[in-house]
Amino acid sequence: MELLVASAIGVMTAGGVYLVLRLRTFPVILGISLLTYAVNVFLFASGRLTVGAPPILRDDITAYADPLPQALVLTAIVISFGMTAVVVMIGLGAFLGSDDDHVDEQPEPETTEGET
Repeated sequence: MELLVASAIGVMTAGGVYLVLRLRTFPVILGISLLTYAVNVFLFASGRLTVGAPPILRDDITAYADPLPQALVLTAIVISFGMTAVVVMIGLGAFLGSDDDHVDEQPEPETTEGET
């Protein structure tokens, strides 16, 4: 199970980095979201992968899941949702302002005086 989760984290990270390096706004936003999902899964897996174990300590329970990574992932989900909303609005504003969704600004051709 650990190999499957580690492979999923690696694939999500590789896909996120690939999309972040694109020159369009929408793939960059998807890449950032994919990277946040990879970080969330990594944080969740850092608390040991246990199946069917309760996150609350009681007297009669010997195996339990660590509640700290679960709380960190819950907080990270809320923060990443807010960050994604802000980045979408910035990208939409840039698209509406220039009618182009390229991340890098395209240089305009230079003209010399006297040319039409």
